[in-house]
Amino acid sequence: MCRETEVSRAGFYRRWRESAPREEETGLRGLIQRLAMETRAYGYRRIGAALRRQGWIVNHKRVLRLMREDNLLSLRHKGFVPATTDSGHPWRVYPNLARGMGLTGLNQLWVADITYIRLREEFVYLAVILDAYSRRVVGWALERHLEASLAVAALDKAVAGRAVPEGMVHHSDRGVQYASRDYVERLEGCKIQISMSRPANPYDNAKAESFFKTLKAEQLDGSEYRDLEDLLPRAELMLERYYNEHRMHSALGYRSPAEFEQALAGK
Repeated sequence: MCRETEVSRAGFYRRWRESAPREEETGLRGLIQRLAMETRAYGYRRIGAALRRQGWIVNHKRVLRLMREDNLLSLRHKGFVPATTDSGHPWRVYPNLARGMGLTGLNQLWVADITYIRLREEFVYLAVILDAYSRRVVGWALERHLEASLAVAALDKAVAGRAVPEGMVHHSDRGVQYASRDYVERLEGCKIQISMSRPANPYDNAKAESFFKTLKAEQLDGSEYRDLEDLLPRAELMLERYYNEHRMHSALGYRSPAEFEQALAGK
């Protein structure tokens, strides 16, 4: 586009920053996220150099600040650390109980995870809990922050809406949100067993990862929404109406999670 209009990339980005600073910062953060995940050996200085080669007017201090805020600095030291996971915390880490579980019904295993969503002017974070047997979203929360209260809000919604049998397993990654005292106390209060993925193994929570991939590919184009307030009214429609009630899964006999659960209830 810059070439066709005979405008320099640097000039384009400078004008973008002056006219729409929040959109420009969101665009920059999105590119930094992609570069950090694709080039895990790069630190903030090399990523800054890569950005400048693409025309961005950015110094190493700004890149360092954004990478620190988005928890990207540790990627170069670990095999797989999603940007929403911070496992460098003092809380207890629990063994993986979900691996190899043979599921025969609902509310035997819940899986939880968090992802980021890039909107036009900011990043927001979505926490979800799925029933691993039916793939149904049983709890979710959407916020601007990655504090433990985000995950707790999704858990509270799940517990309020589902029967929770004693001994049910809750599986997540080792992130600080799931290991925090508030989250663990809620699980223990419901007599839910706690399970966490092995280090550097994204496949241990594959159902949650698959859900996020499906949601973003089929329903959630963040560029359509300006900010959190713009997205929130649509989030419930996407999660509760589209995904739970209409989205067919081959593993469920090409039925939606809601249809699958209704069929179980009718047996």
